[in-house]
Amino acid sequence: MTTYNNRALIVDDSKVIRTIISRALVELGFQTEDAANGREAIERLEKGPIPAIAMIDWNMPEVNGLEMVKTVRANPAWSEVKLIMITSENEIERVQTAIEAGADEYIMKPFTKDMIQEKLTLLGVAVPGAAPTI
Repeated sequence: MTTYNNRALIVDDSKVIRTIISRALVELGFQTEDAANGREAIERLEKGPIPAIAMIDWNMPEVNGLEMVKTVRANPAWSEVKLIMITSENEIERVQTAIEAGADEYIMKPFTKDMIQEKLTLLGVAVPGAAPTI
């Protein structure tokens, strides 16, 4: 039986961006936790609990977003986590590289709460605070 998970991990080296993403996800009904780079995010995943989604920037120090995606996808315990890259890297080759590495979706900066909600809906992630669809 699958349990409902409203946890989200936000991974970005910019505190401002983490705050903006967190605010949007909290408004959508998620509990958020953040990390300033991929290394911190991986440590949080190892400690648990495992989030339903991770919103990941590409360009970060220590462990970048692409390396983090590859690390998460290499661990079967984290296979259910939906990985969404949120980045200014907007060349189609970069998007393709991220998807091939295991990212589930890709959002380009600048973004809106509606864009985040749309991607979560596309991925089949239950959005706790979203209005029900008829």
